Amino acid sequence: MQPTDFLIAALLMCGAILYTSVGHAGSSIYIAIMSLFGVSAPVIKPTALSLNIMVSSFTSWKYVKNKFFDLKLALPLIAGAIPMAFLGGRLQLPADTFKTLLGITLIIAGLQFAFRPQFTDAKEIAHPPLWMSVATGAGIGFMSGITGTGGGIFLSPLMLALGWTAVRSASGTAAVFILANSASGLLGNISSISSLPPQLPLYVAAVMAGALVGTRLGIQAFSTNGIKRALGAVLVIAGLKLFLHL
Repeated sequence: MQPTDFLIAALLMCGAILYTSVGHAGSSIYIAIMSLFGVSAPVIKPTALSLNIMVSSFTSWKYVKNKFFDLKLALPLIAGAIPMAFLGGRLQLPADTFKTLLGITLIIAGLQFAFRPQFTDAKEIAHPPLWMSVATGAGIGFMSGITGTGGGIFLSPLMLALGWTAVRSASGTAAVFILANSASGLLGNISSISSLPPQLPLYVAAVMAGALVGTRLGIQAFSTNGIKRALGAVLVIAGLKLFLHL
């Protein structure tokens, strides 16, 4: 192990704390951190998905256990997402195209953290029609499979902006959705696990430690607006690095 590996692990843990506090697994920040440290693209995608699966398994259990979960909304979203995440995971895009898409995804995630409004529960919570839930899950699942993310950065603000569920329930719903998406995306490109780095156990330990802290803070309605804005800046920088192929 090199000192850089422990620095990456420490940053992954910090990212996991913030992401799991809002029900996300953290793939966007994991990708951003690895990109900033020059990790190769073939290693980034399966590593981010593997970390996502570990973290989202834990966060799903915690949020569901505390009843911050909307089953009726989650089921059709997941039904649409699983096959499309698998398909997206199977696609092998040219390196430049992959970096461009991944860069755009990180920029979107970063802007959300930097400028995301403070959502409150809608006056009337109303689930979308079944076809819309399935279609939404399918679209997000496909993009997640291609980029190696869990889809929470797209799903959470959409659910809250459109009043599909309560703010607290959105965390658990997103966590379960991310778990299904990440597992399906990795299965779609199962051969990519041969690219997993030897540092993976260290990274898993780091993000799980972060998840322990983050989910506790999220369940207690913890808010870290200043830190989230800083996190947003990191995501945008990493996204620009990938988008501009620097």
